[in-house]
Amino acid sequence: MRITAEELLQRYAAGERDFTGVNLRGADLSGVNLSGANLSFANFSSANLIGSNLSGANLFRAGLDGADLTRINLTGASLERTRFGSIDIVDANLSGANLSGATMTADFSGANLSGVSLIGADLYRSYLKDTILRDANLTGADLTNVYFENADFTNANLLNADAAHCTFDCVILHNTTMPDGSIITDNRWSG
Repeated sequence: MRITAEELLQRYAAGERDFTGVNLRGADLSGVNLSGANLSFANFSSANLIGSNLSGANLFRAGLDGADLTRINLTGASLERTRFGSIDIVDANLSGANLSGATMTADFSGANLSGVSLIGADLYRSYLKDTILRDANLTGADLTNVYFENADFTNANLLNADAAHCTFDCVILHNTTMPDGSIITDNRWSG
């Protein structure tokens, strides 16, 4: 269902929260508040979502291909099976985003997650190749069966993260706090 950004915001302001399947391809939604909205199956491809608040939103199978998500707030949002790139979050810019408590299984290849908050997030079986995670906070995150290849964890925090069956292949862990509280100071580590 194609609607304009203005119509979406008017309906949201009137108390509506179910926007399942809306089509906002290319819309300018920078700085908007859509917290708690049901945006499952919505199309936000090529949309401008800079600085928007989507905390607690349901983005199940939403399409965010090519959207600008810089500084977006996704605290507690459900991002399960959400498309961020051609398939998932490939080459997306999520720097400074808040994904605390989010649940997602995604391909983050080439994504910029610098300074992202993934506190308590569930990334089960995600794939992070050539992903930038500098200054990221993954405290208590579920990293079960997550694959990291050539990822940069410089100054990242993985304290109390569940890294069972997690693979670190040629990653940078400079000044990184590991799940057990130890700090890795080496430039590269494989394991």
